[in-house]
Amino acid sequence: MVGMIAVDLDGTLLGADGQVSARNLAALKAAEAAGITLAIATGRRHSYALKVLRHLGLDDSTLLVSSNGAVVRTFGSALIERTHMEMPVATWLCGHLGGFRNALVITFDKVGEDGEDTHGALVVEQLEDLHTSIGRWMEANAPYIRHVDPIEGALGGELPIQMMLCGTVERMRRAETRMLENAWVAAVGETRATARISLNRTEYPERDLSIVDILPAGCSKGAALLRLAAARGISASEIMAIGDNFNDLSMLEVAGYPVLMGNAPEDILRIGAQRGWHVTAPHHQDGVAEAIDRLLPADKVLTLAGHGGSN
Repeated sequence: MVGMIAVDLDGTLLGADGQVSARNLAALKAAEAAGITLAIATGRRHSYALKVLRHLGLDDSTLLVSSNGAVVRTFGSALIERTHMEMPVATWLCGHLGGFRNALVITFDKVGEDGEDTHGALVVEQLEDLHTSIGRWMEANAPYIRHVDPIEGALGGELPIQMMLCGTVERMRRAETRMLENAWVAAVGETRATARISLNRTEYPERDLSIVDILPAGCSKGAALLRLAAARGISASEIMAIGDNFNDLSMLEVAGYPVLMGNAPEDILRIGAQRGWHVTAPHHQDGVAEAIDRLLPADKVLTLAGHGGSN
């Protein structure tokens, strides 16, 4: 029995065109109609995730776990929970990063009632390297980006919810090593009593791109989902989690029904094989719908698909 379905966004629910296909949307709506709690769990911040989700016609009460678990809101942008990074830790980290500062983005939660961010939700010190590694993202988020040099100047008021580093896979592995020199920092998937920061990683080997999310200690998709499920009387064994990358491991590990996308990096597929996780079709072949179809009557999903749209 499944009481909650948690679905990653990029590389999972979204196809190669960056949109939700008619078949995937129909599967989500069928699950919703069957009384299953839906949660989209993403590394994106809330407003950036809503750009592809708000017009799908899903219920406003649908859960959106954003910033890899640092913030939870509904699709209607009602705040459920939020965790901030401690100011002394954020300030220390900026200095500790040294030569990796040009790859750094600081995120503040500036979401309004309409689900939109305001200018300053994203702060960077240098633009050139970020435009090289994540140019399309920088262009799409230009209205929200504030340039502050030195970047510590952005840390005098509001507390950030996360930071992120973006660059080549090899460079981001070196950045992780640099951060892990201090006992305040917990590695990807690690639990450490002294940690005040947790790392999450998303890799796209075909693009030689890695994104390292720097979060308040204990923040993860998995931890957020367990709290949400418990509040609704749903046990971990009743959660289906569908994902494709390193930042999805925490929710795949706690879910009773872990499902891995066929397009996941080889390292993740090996982990899935070792743990006996189901592997569904790739994201460009509606793998999310394939996984949900296994739970629901086929006629219900097909009927909804006949009335679906891409977004």
